[in-house]
Amino acid sequence: MHPPSVSWREGGVLRRARWLTADGRRPPAPVHVVGDDLSADRACRLAADGAGLLWWGDHHNARTLLDAMARRIDRAADRRRQLPPAAEFHRQRQHRARRAHLLGAVLVELGAGHLLDLPRAPDVAAACREVYGPSDTSAVLALRELIGVQSAHEWRRTGIPVPALGARIHPHHGVFAPTRTDYVDLVAQAPLPPARRAFDIGTGTGVLAALLLHRGVPTVVATDIEARAVACARENLDRMGFAERSTVLQRSLFPPGRADLVVCNPPWMPGPPASALEAGIYDRRGAMLSAFVRGLPDHLTQRGEAWLVVSDLPELLGLRDPATVPALVSAAGLVVLDRLTARPATRARPDDDPLAGLRGRETVALWRLGR
Repeated sequence: MHPPSVSWREGGVLRRARWLTADGRRPPAPVHVVGDDLSADRACRLAADGAGLLWWGDHHNARTLLDAMARRIDRAADRRRQLPPAAEFHRQRQHRARRAHLLGAVLVELGAGHLLDLPRAPDVAAACREVYGPSDTSAVLALRELIGVQSAHEWRRTGIPVPALGARIHPHHGVFAPTRTDYVDLVAQAPLPPARRAFDIGTGTGVLAALLLHRGVPTVVATDIEARAVACARENLDRMGFAERSTVLQRSLFPPGRADLVVCNPPWMPGPPASALEAGIYDRRGAMLSAFVRGLPDHLTQRGEAWLVVSDLPELLGLRDPATVPALVSAAGLVVLDRLTARPATRARPDDDPLAGLRGRETVALWRLGR
């Protein structure tokens, strides 16, 4: 099977290049060569028709075009009808998906070695190698994705400080980053049971596995279904000196055997993820949450304890019944030992967000579960 490609006409000659995407996005067609004279209005119209806009102008002007397109798309969003919270949430998701689709129409070409040969363009080679691997041919990708790849490269290079760890976590592209401290602080503050071995299910960057090791758990086995998360967690744990006390496995949910402590911070929002990064936010039909709780009896030691970290935002928005977690725990033959809570740090929200009030009431909880 041939890899996806993009084609366009240049001076009457048909050209073709490899299509780059980290999230399985389909290449647009047709593709028009555009430059600094393209207006945001025309760009939005062409993008709405499904066309790709291969940029041959100044790099900074391309980013300015993206900003102008985003403003037009946001102004055109339908906010006239007042909807129930769950419906409003889905409307906002649909708008963000459409916004991402339209902005993804602006494309750039990379030469061999991931060279971005545009006026005032940055060096993106190292960032692209981390995500796409080496390249000896030309390729085309969405400028918006390239900007995300560059941002992820900087985060990976500099790391994100985690006060509870006294260290930095270095996220990889497409792996959910611990930019919020509420859930990390709950895991840092919860009473630690006697534990010789712990599991961290859905480890992501490995931040919670690192925290358990930092708190003195002798060994931790971390799992994640995504290969990029496994590599990221392994790198972070090794960097912090935990290589000998930790194992990272690529698998869905539990590793073999039992543990004295099993920790899971599943995606909090029910719904299908639209990208690899959203897989750390959205849990399709709450499948991971329910599968985790159901599987606990087969993976906890007799006196073992499980920590489930979730937000009540889905309940506030009407996306999940408040009785869901207690019902899952009871059906698994487990009991709630305690429930620790934290309020997220106040974050700036758009003045016109109808859900701002509900988001401001969010509470994050660590459910301590046992037999």
